Amino acid sequence: MLKRTSMACMVLLAAWHAWAPASARAQIAADTLTLEQVVERALKVSPEIVQAESSIANAQSSERVALGNYLPSLSLSSSYGLASAERIDPETNAIVSGSNDSYRAGLNAGVDVFTGGRRGAEMRRANAVTDAAEATLVERRFAAMASAKRAYFDVAKANELVAVAEARLNRALEGEKAAERRLQVGTATRSDVLRSRLEATNARNALATAQSQYRTAAFALGRVVGAEGPVYARPYTEKTPRPLAASDEELARLAVEQAPMVTSANATLESAHAASSVARAQYLPSLRLTGGYNWFNQDPTFNDGRLSWNMGLGISYPLFNGFSREDQISRAESTARNATATYADARRRARAELERVLSALRLAEEQIDLSRQAVEVAREDLRVQDERYKLGMSTILDRITSQVNLMDAERAEVAARYDYEIARAELEALIGRSL
Repeated sequence: MLKRTSMACMVLLAAWHAWAPASARAQIAADTLTLEQVVERALKVSPEIVQAESSIANAQSSERVALGNYLPSLSLSSSYGLASAERIDPETNAIVSGSNDSYRAGLNAGVDVFTGGRRGAEMRRANAVTDAAEATLVERRFAAMASAKRAYFDVAKANELVAVAEARLNRALEGEKAAERRLQVGTATRSDVLRSRLEATNARNALATAQSQYRTAAFALGRVVGAEGPVYARPYTEKTPRPLAASDEELARLAVEQAPMVTSANATLESAHAASSVARAQYLPSLRLTGGYNWFNQDPTFNDGRLSWNMGLGISYPLFNGFSREDQISRAESTARNATATYADARRRARAELERVLSALRLAEEQIDLSRQAVEVAREDLRVQDERYKLGMSTILDRITSQVNLMDAERAEVAARYDYEIARAELEALIGRSL
């Protein structure tokens, strides 16, 4: 009975190996991307990047408006009127007779001569807003790259964990066969067979879990790259760990000075200071030069029309506007204080994040080396236990324990390598440059 059951399990396993990998390979071949392809596609479909690019376009439009404040305004007007034949001339207040129709046209221009520094402050604010938007775009690009890499590594990691689970199942089935053979010759007990069968069941459950996680990660990667279905990762063959392109001291300097979050906060602070200057400019008078050229006629022709021109220089200074100026200055100064605190916090946060990511990177480097040693030790231990079990010098429990230890070591080695890659991607996102 045990033999027939074991044979049935082996047949099912063989059928699964013959069908499932081929099906998976057929699906993966059509939807498999390299790390570079994942990053490229993720940058194209990221909504955060689209929003940041729209913010830059809006900021550049504001820059054009700020520049336009230095240019004269120009307007063209025309009108047609119908009135009684006898009417009062608005220029002479005399009763005149003429046509019922009247036609007017005018060209008027004006330019601000002095605005108390308002135009310059608005230009500085617009430039600072553009700088902040561009820094935000850089920050979001690297954040999107980090998210794409994390999703790619999750799929690659899940794929390797499936292989680890498959190896565990193969070892468990070999152990079950060995226990059954020993039971037949009387050198093992039924408990050995039951324990080996339990290990095989646990291995199948672990494999099913790994496959489910693999598919879930593939769908998550598909969302990142803008696909409707699952997307799989090509095997990642980059050597780990790898040396960084900068020392820890250089990374610390880059983090507090050039990190995208710091650059964005600094540009926001400059914008807030410029907005405060704009508000304070309302305490100074403004001068505006205006001029116009007008034409009037009672017939729709340019002949016999009357022409006039005008020019003027006006000064404007609001003495009291219901504390509106004071309110705007108070709000601008409050915004500047908030921006100052945010900028200082961004520098501290960048430094703290750098330390966290570097610690995770160093820890992963150490764990990679230790886990590789652990895999070698566990593999050798299982080999020894296999030989001892064949010779009847150890129990099935010793063999199963060695199998589980090897599986744990292999999983830890896979996790350490991809933890390193994720930490490195986070470091690049923090600094805002490839390392």
